[in-house]
Amino acid sequence: MPCISFAQNTEIVNRGTIPCMDAGLIHLALGFVGCCWLYAFPNRSRLREHFALPEEPCGDFWVHLFCTSCAICQESRELKNRGADPSISWLSNVEKWSREKVTPPIVVPGMNR
Repeated sequence: MPCISFAQNTEIVNRGTIPCMDAGLIHLALGFVGCCWLYAFPNRSRLREHFALPEEPCGDFWVHLFCTSCAICQESRELKNRGADPSISWLSNVEKWSREKVTPPIVVPGMNR
């Protein structure tokens, strides 16, 4: 279900500041009126910022507008490939990285000229 995957991704991308349950309920409610993509696309932008990913070949807004479910799947896969597990909470990921002595995968890039 897209709202669940979105909620799990949101908690990780926002480093636990937005609880999974809150994100899922908002996404679900907006889905009933057909505009969940408005809430979802900024999440994709934050994910790209965390990993310094290019906004190609299409902007985040357009990807979510035309296929929110596909975008959410891509975002979840990107988090998994980078070492974050969206199916567990942000705090559980932090504990796992600490226990395994792994540097958290989310990196904020430095300034560009």
